[in-house]
Amino acid sequence: EVQLVESGGGMVQPGGSLRLSCVASGFTFSSYDMSWVRQAPGKGPEWVSYINTGGGSTHYADSVKGRFTISRDNAKNTVYLQMNSLKPEDTAVYYCNRAGSWGQGTQVTVSS
Repeated sequence: EVQLVESGGGMVQPGGSLRLSCVASGFTFSSYDMSWVRQAPGKGPEWVSYINTGGGSTHYADSVKGRFTISRDNAKNTVYLQMNSLKPEDTAVYYCNRAGSWGQGTQVTVSS
C-alpha cells in the first residue's frame, strides 16, 4: 500500500521559513518522480514543485520560484520542500504526490 506522510507545517510570520518532509512507503521511492501540490482555503489545488527520480531535475511554479527548493533523499524515502521568504499567500495545505497518490497534507499558515 502506497503511503505518503507529510510533516513540518505550522504557523510562521511573513518572511519566515519552514521545511516540509514527506516520507514514502509501499513502493520503490527511487523509481518515481515526486511533486508538491498545495490547496489554499476556498481554492483548487495548485502544483508547486517537481523533482525527478535522481533529483537532478527540478521545476517550480512561478509563484514560488526563487523561494522554495525541492530535494529528495532516496536512502530515506523522503522528499523535502524548503520554503523561505514565506508570504501570506503561501498559506495552504501542502501535499506530496506520486502518480495520483496523496498524503494527508500538512497545514502551512503564514500570518503576522
